[in-house]
Amino acid sequence: MPPSGLAILIGAGPTSGAGICRILAHPSHGNLAVAVLARNSDNLNAVAKGIRSSTPNPVEAFPTDTSPEKLSKAFSDIRSHSSFKGLKLKVAVFHVKHASKKPFLEESHSDFTESLNTYVGGAMAFSKEVVRMLFDQHGQILLADGGGKKGTLIFTGTLGAMRTNANFAAYGASRSGARSLAQALAKEYSPSGIHVVHTIANGGIKDEDGEAQHQGKVMKAESVGKTYLWLANQEPDLWTHELDLRPAQEKF
Repeated sequence: MPPSGLAILIGAGPTSGAGICRILAHPSHGNLAVAVLARNSDNLNAVAKGIRSSTPNPVEAFPTDTSPEKLSKAFSDIRSHSSFKGLKLKVAVFHVKHASKKPFLEESHSDFTESLNTYVGGAMAFSKEVVRMLFDQHGQILLADGGGKKGTLIFTGTLGAMRTNANFAAYGASRSGARSLAQALAKEYSPSGIHVVHTIANGGIKDEDGEAQHQGKVMKAESVGKTYLWLANQEPDLWTHELDLRPAQEKF
């Protein structure tokens, strides 16, 4: 059975991105062709190779950072890639990791704003490419005029988007900024048939199926992938915008 569409995930590392993509690509789950994006080309190629071993669907790697210029090039390459010919984007995931911990008086203005630019600016640039691709492939007819759902854009957030702690000023500002971006996009583009979701991953995610997962201490990456696929399959009569993700034993 040929793939039913295309998934794009940026932040495709071995810890969690690989497991999410494996679910999206597997014929018995998402049955999607997958474009994986990340900065480190060696790690990215290894991730893509691992996913390919579990699915007959195309899985292609596109090394990039979150700068607008490199993301524009990556999306151009995705559009023209022979593996994805005739396939329409179904789900895009901004899964970029971000960490910054420093006492506030030791934080420089340049480091603080670089954190915002890399993460929030990257989320903005990625989202713009996704929206443009969805409109190019599906047109811009509103749901009210019969346009139908065009696709789903998911941001993997953390609890830092909701509240933050001492020494995490840059981290909290970046995570909450991406959450606000997701809200703005959902309000602007939901009437056009673009489903925007912000998830709050409160707890660790690992591409493992071991004791920690069975005891509810750590999330399985594949479980996150199944949840993201469920979100991508939601119809316009009921769209989830924000969703908490946590293992059973995580305190909240």
